[in-house]
Parts: sequence; structure tokens; C-alpha cells
Amino acid sequence: MITSIDIKSVDLLADGAAFGAVGAYERVIGVAKGKVDPAHPGNKGIALIDKAPRNAAGKVEYSTDIFILRPKDPARGNGRILYEVNNRGRKMLFGNIADGPQGVNDPKTVADLGNGFPLRRGYTIVWSGWDPGAPRANMGLALTAPVATDDGKPIVQTVREEWVSGTRVGVLEAFKLSHEVASLEQNRARLTVRERADDEPRELPLNQWSFVDARTIKLRDGTKPQPGFLYEFHYEATNPRVQGLGFAATRDVVSWLRHSPEAPNATGRPITHALAIGFSQAGRYLRNHVSEGFNRDEQGRRVFDGILSHIAGVGRVFFNTPFAQPARTNTQHEDHGFPENEFPFSTATLDDPLTGKAGSLFRGDGSDPLLIETNTSTEYWQKGASLLTTDPLGTKDIALPANSRAYMVAGTQHGGRAGATTDPGPNINPRNPHNPMPAIRALLVALDEWVVAGKEPPPSRVPTLAAGTLVEPGSTGFPAVPGASIVRVTNRVSPPGDWVKPGREDRLYRTLVSKVDADGNEAAGIRLPDIAVPLATYTGWNEYKPPYPRAEIADRDGSCLPFAVDKAAREASGDPRPSIAERYRSGADYVAKVKAVVETLVAERLLLAEDAERYLDRAAKEPRVAP
Repeated sequence: MITSIDIKSVDLLADGAAFGAVGAYERVIGVAKGKVDPAHPGNKGIALIDKAPRNAAGKVEYSTDIFILRPKDPARGNGRILYEVNNRGRKMLFGNIADGPQGVNDPKTVADLGNGFPLRRGYTIVWSGWDPGAPRANMGLALTAPVATDDGKPIVQTVREEWVSGTRVGVLEAFKLSHEVASLEQNRARLTVRERADDEPRELPLNQWSFVDARTIKLRDGTKPQPGFLYEFHYEATNPRVQGLGFAATRDVVSWLRHSPEAPNATGRPITHALAIGFSQAGRYLRNHVSEGFNRDEQGRRVFDGILSHIAGVGRVFFNTPFAQPARTNTQHEDHGFPENEFPFSTATLDDPLTGKAGSLFRGDGSDPLLIETNTSTEYWQKGASLLTTDPLGTKDIALPANSRAYMVAGTQHGGRAGATTDPGPNINPRNPHNPMPAIRALLVALDEWVVAGKEPPPSRVPTLAAGTLVEPGSTGFPAVPGASIVRVTNRVSPPGDWVKPGREDRLYRTLVSKVDADGNEAAGIRLPDIAVPLATYTGWNEYKPPYPRAEIADRDGSCLPFAVDKAAREASGDPRPSIAERYRSGADYVAKVKAVVETLVAERLLLAEDAERYLDRAAKEPRVAP
């Protein structure tokens, strides 16, 4: 439960700029303090809670950063919380759902807020910290959690870490440890390197690396890590935080904002409903939040009425475990063998022949939210997203329960958003700039209507076995595009094993992907105008180029393979896909085709009218189509 919220500051957002009929917003920044009863059934599942220090009343204490945007005139807001789970301490809402700039963790100006979509709809937007390891720099959000001990003595455990230079986080100069090392004696630790996850690791001699401090190691003599290679470190870690308190902190903060008589001091008005949204790691966090029972507060009340989890695949977070590392994300090349994918994957109740378990992501105890799960193409290749709607062996489609929906936004990549670059970076193919957010905005509105008015959202839209659109990764029908590197395997998904000493994956779930049309664009899912009226082929996969390991799936990037301008250019390159000039007789013809698509999507509630207008405006200005 929350014991106090200390509001540090209240100030005008964007100098009092108005966001539609809702008007101006205020920024509320503070700290929430809480405590949990380790004996309460809702807290017993928190790892290391039994080893956490307790106050005089026998409770375990924590504190968390909070950041709220609320309508300046409370009566003009909609009275609902939109809670964004932060991603490694970062606020990603406006950079995604509002097509705003990336990396803005302290939104202050109109430019920081993109198109202002969630503000124009009147939400009270809330963030709070959940990860004790998240950086607090630049208004990052984190949790202050206690260190667990064995009756006052330090807990020590051998753990494994992995780093890759030049892919997710740029070129690494040093390797940061997730936990404090118990000893700086090098001979008690082991650093290895290998090119691919299935390769035999090569141990580096002690004279080739050294400790910088208790949380950092580096290669010696200025040697830089080989791009894309896997550096793995085994060491004795100590002083683990009670990380799972992050689940309780989210639960308690939102419950307090919904039910405490003092909550209007923070929210500006009483709250009627709470929705949550999370992108990538944060979407996986929300799947965990539901499955581990934290969508029920200590008084038995539902926390989030509705949840939109975006680009989580079937993953969870490596979090509620001693010495966990929540920043990890398992892909075909990186972080393989770390816990993320664990049955049950789907909201449907199923049997798992690999583990002998049975169950659902939902708990069925009245705490389950209305849930929308959205994924890009990448999550089908890297994150096992097909297992949301098939049995674990991928032999049959399964029906989701009435309070759950799943959607694939065709031809989009993980993290796709407005303004994304086609620069290939470490990849062979140009990156995929196709923005899935118009569909996600429409589905957030649908979720809100579902929660508030009981109006059901559109039916799930994903590739299926029954329609012949869910297939093996080598059987998509992808055309022979000249010069393109084509991926034909998916990341392996298997039951969790020993993450410190992972063994060979002998038992695998069957993960499938979408069939493509003659252009190579996905034939199923939500086909936005870039796919339905295409000027290029857009995929959720890409491949690394030298000096990175070849034939490895690029971390979470897709590909963009443009069509030839005209027939002559197409024939000169040997491209089997019709050229732009062969597809569209004129600019008016192109606009008419886009118009037909957006009108259908709006009617199906998969696109908002404002985004339909944006598509039509862009189509009218499209320079690649002849006038």
C-alpha cells in the first residue's frame, strides 16, 4: 500500500498550450512511498521478500518516482488514467503513440509531445518507477528497493551476463554489470567470447580483461569488442535488490490514485477507470503483471481495467527472480538462454506438451483486464508471437477468450514509428520505416470504448493456419528481390532452463510467420496503406552484414525494399515485382486506391479519421508516383 505521496513540483506543460477541447495540462512530479506485508497472499510471490529488511511493523518498504500529466481544468479531462509502463526508465508514450521525437524523458514543450494524441483525448497520464536498476538520469524513473540478505549476511550467487557491441546500444567501451561483484579477484570470474549463440565460447585470459570497479569490466590495452560478437561473463554477484517489489509498486500507485480520498491532490479529480500501455519491454512487463496476480490490489480490487501491450510477442520480463536482469531481451542472436518466454503464452487456456503444464496468461479470478496485444512482423520472427493464437506446437488455431484480442500490423518492425530511418546500420538491407502507430492509436481508442462503454473492439486480426496465412518461415513465398538478403528462420522459443549455465535447446515450440503476397508484403494482419497500396516491400526481419556475424537475424530491425520506378528499371535489375509506374496510372489513381483503403480501415475501427486524412495528404504529395 502507498503510505504517502510527496509532490515535489506542479507546473504548466508547454507554457499552457491548449490540447484540443481539454485545454492546458500540468506536470506533477513527486515520490510515492509504500510498504507491503510479506504475509499477504498478494505479495508472497515476490522473489526474496522473505529476506527483505522489515520496519518495526514487520512491513517491507519501498519508494518510487512518479510523473503525472493532468488537465489543468480537471472537469475538461476524461477522468481516466492512461498509465505507461516505462521502458528501462524511459517515457516512450509520446515518441510512439503521438509520433513525437525520441528520447524525450522530461516532456516540457509542444514539440516534445508530437501530435498530442493522448492529451487531446483528456487522459491523466501517469508514470512511476518499477525497476531498481533503471537509470534516473534525465528524469528517468526507478524504484528504490531494499537489498535482501541471509539473516543480515550478504547473499552471493554466481550469475551470467552478456554484452554485444555495435547492435542495440552502440559501440561498447566497457561492460556494465547488472549486480555488484562479490570479489574483484579475477580468477573467481570468467569472460568468454563467441560469434554466435550456438558456437563454443572461447575463454579470454585474465591478462586480456580487468575490473574497472565492482560494477564494470573492460578489455585491456584499449582493445574494443568485436562488433556483433557475444561476450559472456560469469561472476559471483552480491547484494540483490528485492526487484519484484516493482510489480507491487505499480499495483499500489495506480490503486492509490484510483481509490484514495487524497488522490485528487495528484490527479486533479477522482478517477473512474485506469488503462495501461507498454511498448516492448514494458509490454512484456504488463503480461507479467497480469499473470503473476498484480492486477489485483491488496483489497481485492482490479488495478487496470484495460491493457494495451505493444510489441511484446509472447515474452515476459526477467525480473521477479533473485539477481534478475530485466533489461535483457531474448532474440535469435542476443540474450539467448535468458528467461523471457514461458508457458502459458496465450490468454486461452491450453495444455503444454513440452512441460506438462496447463493454463492461461489470464488468472480467471476476476482480476483480468480487457487485453489488447499488438505486434509487428518482427515479433513473429523474433518473439514467438504466433503462439498467442495457436497451440504450443503450432498445429491449430485457438480462439481467444472474449476479454482478449490480438493484432499483427503487417509489414512493420519492432520499434517502428514516424520518422524512422531506412539507413541500414549494421544490416544488409535498408531498415523498415513503416509506422504502425496509426493502427495502435485506433486500437487504444477501441480499448477505451471497450472499458468505458462495453463496445467490443474489432475482431482479432492475425495470420492463421485455417486461412493458410500462418506458415513456416521458409515457406512464406517471398519473391527473389535482387540484392536482398532474405531471412528464412525464426528465433527459437523453448521452455526456460538454467540461465546461468544454459544447455542445448532440445525441446522447441513451433513458431510461425505470415505468408506474403507477390510483392513480399504480408498477406494477413492489419494492412495499412503502405502495405495495401505499396511503393516497396516491408518486412519485420533483416540480417547483419560484415564485420558482424553473417546469417544472423538483425536484432529487431526490418527491411525496406523499394519497387523500381518504371518497367525499364525493373527489367534492368531483374526485379519480379511490378514497378511503381506499372501499378499506378497517375497520382490521382494512387490517391484513389489509398482513399479506398483508409475508408475501409476507418469503417472497421482500425484507423482514426484524423490518420485517414494524414494518409490522403501524404498520398497527394507522393513524389515517387507520376502526376
